[in-house]
Amino acid sequence: MRAKERQEGNMAEVIRPVFHHVTIKTSRLHELVDWYCTVIGAEVNFRDANNAWTTNDEANHRVAFLSVPGLDDDPDKVRHNGMHHSAFEYPSFADLMASYERLKGEGILPAFCLDHGLTISMYYKDPEGNFVELQSDNFGDWKLSTHFMRTSEDFRANPIGTFFDPDKVWQAHMEGQPFSTLQPAVRAGAFVPDVIPDIGLPI
Repeated sequence: MRAKERQEGNMAEVIRPVFHHVTIKTSRLHELVDWYCTVIGAEVNFRDANNAWTTNDEANHRVAFLSVPGLDDDPDKVRHNGMHHSAFEYPSFADLMASYERLKGEGILPAFCLDHGLTISMYYKDPEGNFVELQSDNFGDWKLSTHFMRTSEDFRANPIGTFFDPDKVWQAHMEGQPFSTLQPAVRAGAFVPDVIPDIGLPI
């Protein structure tokens, strides 16, 4: 519905807010803050005994943490409703690969990796078991990747994505294979891992 039609129908125009932050409840405040600082380059803007507000850009906060008495782990978290993951995007595939190499050096490895057609994505698991997706856009342009999502029969047939082994993809990247040929090969299954990983959903 267009704005003029909304006005004629006495309906208020929708003003679209921009997504700002995510807040996580945790009984592991210090461990979680350290993890997000390492993985996404977060910096702490405020912290006290039970809370922390962090950001990795100019915003006052992007990831916040609340730690209060009474919080406990959910042993059946995978089978319960809730957010599956948050996501952060790099400007390029080369940046994603460089971050993979850096985090591997810190002993932090992806839980699973998928080429979604519109993005190449690596999913890490934080100390609370929340997934954090690090991704790069396969088209380098949101308009183009949105068009792919809306119109591609390939995406319609496989919207979740193709699993890939990050070490093998990183090695191909380091050997100089251009993204223009590497990404279609990943999507086609040329780098599927030996064991399909758990993606945090009921089997």
